[in-house]
Amino acid sequence: MPPTKIERHAAPLRQQVVQNLRDDILDGLLSPGERLLENALCESYGVSRTVVREALRQLESERLITMLPGRGPIVTVLTKHDIQSLYEVRRVLEGLAGELFARNADDEQAAGLIALLERMETSYLHGTVETREQSKAEFYDRLLDGAGNPVLASNLRGVHTRIGLFRRYAFLDEHRVALSMEELRLIVHQAAAVRDPDSARRHCEQHIQLAGELAVLEYNKRLQRSETDAVEIAI
Repeated sequence: MPPTKIERHAAPLRQQVVQNLRDDILDGLLSPGERLLENALCESYGVSRTVVREALRQLESERLITMLPGRGPIVTVLTKHDIQSLYEVRRVLEGLAGELFARNADDEQAAGLIALLERMETSYLHGTVETREQSKAEFYDRLLDGAGNPVLASNLRGVHTRIGLFRRYAFLDEHRVALSMEELRLIVHQAAAVRDPDSARRHCEQHIQLAGELAVLEYNKRLQRSETDAVEIAI
């Protein structure tokens, strides 16, 4: 892993290490199944073993890291069934979020979601990976705020944390971004403009159905690349 010394500023060191490790996993710099050696991480980030261990525990709670008995932490490896299961739950939760927004959001919340969609024509459709990630996060914040169900919000945000890897895949693919934007237009129209709960739910579920199919394909590609690299190193 190339050195990535942590800068000393206001954010706690643990939080900085967590963010750097999370980004390295989501960006594919750390591959599924790769061991995370504490000594190497301490040297790479220029922090203590205590800080590294705290960061690893945080990422383990997010399921991005798996602790193996006798081996220590590795980047989590998922199966096709794991991914499909995550997206099956996500599809239901986001469908409910769309339905509840259509039913419960007030006029200001509805107007805010519509205004965000207009800004996303630039920040999402023609943006960078960073602006796409930020605008999509705001989209879900507004959708869940208007849905008005804190239990749903907590559970869906937990799922989003676990699928951060797959969400970033979509932000790299211009064709998928264009399709996603069209799906978001339909969701916002039905949930915030027309206020049709059933249609809003249906469009949310369709959006996640397509995202799940992409996730399986892209994750399998990453696993295959990791296995190829491992063979080349062994040779």
